[in-house]
Order: sequence, then structure tokens, then C-alpha cells
Amino acid sequence: MAASNDVLAGIEKCFRYLHLPGMRDGYEEITAAAVREGMAFDRYLLTLLERESDVRWNHRVERLLRESHLPPEKTLERFEMKRLPAKAAQQVKTLLDGGFLERRENVLAFGNPGSGKTHLVSAIGHALVQAGRYVFFTTCSLLVQELLLAKRNLQLPRMMKKLAKYEALIIDDIGYVHQGRDEMDVLFTLLAERYERGSVLITSNLPFSKWETIFKDPMVTAAAIDRLVHHSVILELNISSYRMSAAKKAAVEART
Repeated sequence: MAASNDVLAGIEKCFRYLHLPGMRDGYEEITAAAVREGMAFDRYLLTLLERESDVRWNHRVERLLRESHLPPEKTLERFEMKRLPAKAAQQVKTLLDGGFLERRENVLAFGNPGSGKTHLVSAIGHALVQAGRYVFFTTCSLLVQELLLAKRNLQLPRMMKKLAKYEALIIDDIGYVHQGRDEMDVLFTLLAERYERGSVLITSNLPFSKWETIFKDPMVTAAAIDRLVHHSVILELNISSYRMSAAKKAAVEART
């Protein structure tokens, strides 16, 4: 028997009041299927609840993705895993389950320009977001400028608290742009603050032996490296430039 208009209006009102958009939008379709198939009441209720859960989960992932600032095109599907050394490929597969976040481990990706470091850590970030984890992506140069501005405005503790909510903080291209001592001081403060409290994913063209050019002081450099490496997974991308390989391939195809 079809429900009366008053009943339907009441159901709609309750869906809106209780903020149940999945059930609201799927109610008529699911109800029609339940009547047609003679669905048991508990199965009918479960189907409605599953629709609501799916909608809420999708909204959560969409929100996390917007907040993450991850490059939208740098996903795992668009990354050529076959280019990775065997060890790095195995490490990446292990990282995708997100277990390193519970262990507060860091991920440090080293390699020459064009080796795919940014794409790889971004792809890991995308996978984490799809699993409902809090991720934030930024370049090192932008991050230190924002940290320095917050310090000048006496807002550094507030910014640290804001960044602390992210389970994975991705800092791209550390050392790519040489910063002054003040910028590196606030970056060190952030790394020290996150030590054993939250995971950091870092990409760099520079090996640790050259990090003194980043932090400007041997003691600070050693302290920064010690905190990052203590609980970490190191990805060594000793491979040729993806952009250079793509350019050569395009040139060959153009000649044929």
C-alpha cells in the first residue's frame, strides 16, 4: 500500500531534520524495490542505512580531498609503478595501508629532479584520503613562509595546532629553494613538534650529507635528520627523469 502524502511529507521532514541526505534521496527507490521484491523489514532498513553510510563516507572523502591541497592529477593510477626500483615499489605497497600513520613513521623520498618524488608521495596521500585519513600537502617554500608569517604575528602556536590535526603532512621539495636561517628555524620547530606525534612525508633532491645548506647549522641539521630518520621509511628513487624520458619518447614518435 502506498503511503499517504502526509506520511511522505513527514518522512521527508524527518530526513531533513536528522540530516540524512542519503536516506532522503534513496528512500523512494529503495522502498519501491522493497515492495517489488517483498524485502524483509530488517533488510529494507539495512539497505536504507547503507545508502546513508555510503553518502556520508563519500562526502567525508570529498571534504578531506579539498582540505588536503593534493595535486589532483598526481594519483596512483597515473603513476608508472614499473619505473620504480623493486625495493621502492614494495615499500610503496606497504605504505598504502596507512599503518605507518599509527606508528608515527615518516616517509622520506630522495631522487634527482624529474624522478617522480612529488607524484609518488602525492599518490600515497590520495590513497590515504580515500581511506578517510587527514592529509595536507604543501611545498617547503610556501610552508616556511606561512610559518614565518605566523611567528611574526604571534600566531605560530595556533598554526602548529592546526597542522597537528593532519595525520600525514607532506612537505614537497625541501632544499629546492634556499631559505634564510629564520625560515629554517620555524621549519625545524615544526619538525620537532611533530616528532613521534604525526607523520611527515618529505621529498628532496638533496642527500642528508648536503642538508647543512638547508638548516644552516651543523647541530640543527643533525637534530632535524635525527628526528626524521628515527622512525622512517626511506624511498630512494635512483631513476632517470620522467619528464626527460617523456620528451625523448615524444621526439622519437615525431620523427617516425
